[in-house]
Amino acid sequence: MLSRRRLLVSAAAAAPSLALGAQRKHPAAPPVAKPEDAAAVCAPTDLPAPILALADRRKDIVPIGKPERETRLDLARELMKQYSLDAILITTGASLQYFTGAHWGQSERLFAWILPAAAAPFVVCPYLERERFAELLLQFPERETTLSYLWQENEDPYEILHRARGESNLATGTIGIEEHTQFAFVNAIGRACTGAKFVTATPVTAGCRSLKSPAEIALLRLANGITFDVYKAVYLSCGPGDTNRHFSELVGRAYERCGVRGDASCQVGANTAVPHGLPGPQTIREKEMILIDDGCTVDGYTSDISRSFVYGEATDFQKQIFEIVHNAQSAALAAARPGVAMQAVDAAAREVIGKAGYGPEYTFFTHRVGHGIGLDMHEWPYLVGGNTQKLAANMVFSDEPGIYLPGKFGIRLEDDMVITENGAELFTPQSPGLNDPFGVAASLSEKAKSPPADTAPPSGTPASPPAEPQPTPATSDPAAPKSQS
Repeated sequence: MLSRRRLLVSAAAAAPSLALGAQRKHPAAPPVAKPEDAAAVCAPTDLPAPILALADRRKDIVPIGKPERETRLDLARELMKQYSLDAILITTGASLQYFTGAHWGQSERLFAWILPAAAAPFVVCPYLERERFAELLLQFPERETTLSYLWQENEDPYEILHRARGESNLATGTIGIEEHTQFAFVNAIGRACTGAKFVTATPVTAGCRSLKSPAEIALLRLANGITFDVYKAVYLSCGPGDTNRHFSELVGRAYERCGVRGDASCQVGANTAVPHGLPGPQTIREKEMILIDDGCTVDGYTSDISRSFVYGEATDFQKQIFEIVHNAQSAALAAARPGVAMQAVDAAAREVIGKAGYGPEYTFFTHRVGHGIGLDMHEWPYLVGGNTQKLAANMVFSDEPGIYLPGKFGIRLEDDMVITENGAELFTPQSPGLNDPFGVAASLSEKAKSPPADTAPPSGTPASPPAEPQPTPATSDPAAPKSQS
């Protein structure tokens, strides 16, 4: 069926091109591999030992290839039929990258990629950007049949788009516009392209992007692993007396050591009670709460991890709140499985927090329990009350309950999870506790039990590296699910 669809697309591409203000570009040269995150590994001159120990991870990145993008176009066309759309229109952002692999910055000049349900894709592009677009086009799926319409500065790009629609048999019908398209473009397109109905393309774009392929899951898993390692290295490199800005700067440099781009916000003390923190310098003090958040990007795919911790011994009250949030995160993880309504995952975490006396509803747990994550750090769909959409295997979400006590402190624990056929799996280990957020003590304990590297194993026993330790979640509920890295 797909081959027949491709035959129809090729036939549609044979239609005559626009006579005015349009050109066809069909570069034949093969694409040149260029790592997206080719950041130079930062010089080690003044970095702490835990950060110096981080390895360059670029060799582990397997980018999304053109064949996978071809299948994404197939799925998009199937969803267009399901939702009665004749085409979708995308200007910039993550959805453009998802379908074409192109990174195109937002500008006042119209650039648009249009995917018809029953014809070849076409692009409306400023003429002055023709060389850059020609290079990007090399990686586009269906590159050989994609039509390019270039407009000069003294031409109306929306009139060009209007004529291009007619050439692709889209003079009438329903066109879905990607949700992040700026209003100036949407307004001008609506005025120029009479005869068509414009609606949101979200059922198609989110419908495709919410179900991750094995290649996407591998990139998300790698991004999360890098973030976990970076956070742990910086945690071990800082302490009381350091500032939040210094902590964040070290996170950025640690990501550079790994060869990727990333950052982290760092909030201290009462500022941790504000979910996304407050600006301004803060000093880390012993026994005060610290909350770090954010992630990195690997071939466009993002991680999003939060950790709450203290340097020095946590108070009993801090430990009590941590335990509640930890159990809420475990409850959300246990509730997440294919066929379950997304609101039920939020409800599972919220019930734990409410029963502990920090409800009702959004009183102290002020946000949803999770969001979709992929090419955008926050993307469809959302684990929130009122969302009756069902979970499906290969969706990826954050799992991030929190309790925020104004004027005192807040605790949020966030790891990303993938929905599997049998339930849900975290990409990273849950935090064991406020005084050991990355399981360092467990790792040291395991290493202490292992013989020194230069000690020969008993006779007849093959030498092998020690197994990687699996931290045990600090929870009072013995039935709570164990996290998986």
